Amino acid sequence: MTPAVTPAAAPAGVPHLRPATTELRLSAYGVHRAARFALGPVTLFAGPSGSGKSQALEAYEALAALAAGATLEEVFPEPGARIPDRAVPDAERRRGFRIGCTVDGPAGPVRLDLAVQAEPALRIVGERLSVDGEVLLSTALRDPGRRSVQAAWLTGGAVGVTRAPLPDDRLGTALLPLRVAGATDGQRRVLAAAEQVVVALRSVFPCDPRPERMREPVVPGEGRLLGDCANLADVLRRTRLECGTRYGLLTEAARTGCAGWVAGLGVRAPEGGPVTGLLDRGPARPATELARLGAGELRFLALALVLLTGPGVLAMDPAAELLSARQVLAVLADGFDRDLDSGQAAELLRLAVLACGRGQVRLTASVGEACAAAARRVEGVSVVDLIP
Repeated sequence: MTPAVTPAAAPAGVPHLRPATTELRLSAYGVHRAARFALGPVTLFAGPSGSGKSQALEAYEALAALAAGATLEEVFPEPGARIPDRAVPDAERRRGFRIGCTVDGPAGPVRLDLAVQAEPALRIVGERLSVDGEVLLSTALRDPGRRSVQAAWLTGGAVGVTRAPLPDDRLGTALLPLRVAGATDGQRRVLAAAEQVVVALRSVFPCDPRPERMREPVVPGEGRLLGDCANLADVLRRTRLECGTRYGLLTEAARTGCAGWVAGLGVRAPEGGPVTGLLDRGPARPATELARLGAGELRFLALALVLLTGPGVLAMDPAAELLSARQVLAVLADGFDRDLDSGQAAELLRLAVLACGRGQVRLTASVGEACAAAARRVEGVSVVDLIP
């Protein structure tokens, strides 16, 4: 699929002080061929069923997992499903796919491109890290009989390039900080580019709230929200105790997204017992347990909480190279408007623009046509229409 509209990720000349993924490339991935998608602060993918909305987010999530150290088998348990439609195997019966991204930041726009062989064996056959057309790292499969690729990265000086084998099931860019000493200007350029990509991709939080898992009381924990938001009640408890500002914003949002008057968000937590989430209806009415809320209300509350919070409240493992304040939280939400009515979707878009406008949160999501139509009228939201 190709995008009908690909908005600019940021105005020309505006520097990205925090590493942020500003372009996703699906050169050959599922239904996508030679596709390039600019990613702004709020980017929504729209299009008919089968147009590749979910695949675009899936590829972004895959790059993030590889940057965090996951293996190809962990990221692509069914690699054949990613092979481009009608792809013809070569003489060695090999087929695969290609994905990549650009991360803007202090090191400039850094490109990462990855070629993956899916058949007959899953392995990375080519990786390239480059800045302004200069290749800083490249890998290639030289010997199909070995489970490694030959890597070459910029050294500078008399040596020029360093060559060494790297595993063929892991992202070489993520391994460079362990292999490059940073003793020369060339090595330091390689490290800066690699760390910029890793920081941005490890700051990704895939979120898919599952209402059927959010209704039951939960065991008290550290209060870090899971990707399916099953422990929403425990995170509401932590938010109310530790951050009055976020709690107030979330309460205001709940008054728009939940039926009936909402005085506040609370929990019932017997000592040592499970935590039950509640909507406080005020002194004259009994509280409403989360179990009694509709699917749209639960998804609304969970997504609002994600947009209003930060990495410290989410079950994710951002890069340790930079403080959280120097990183951008990138939220991925496939089916962002699922189960939501128009009012709930509009309020979440308002929250997204508010949160992402500060530069510390970015949202990339897929939506249905009704939400996309409304989003096209919202300043600060980019809509990418996928067309067969």
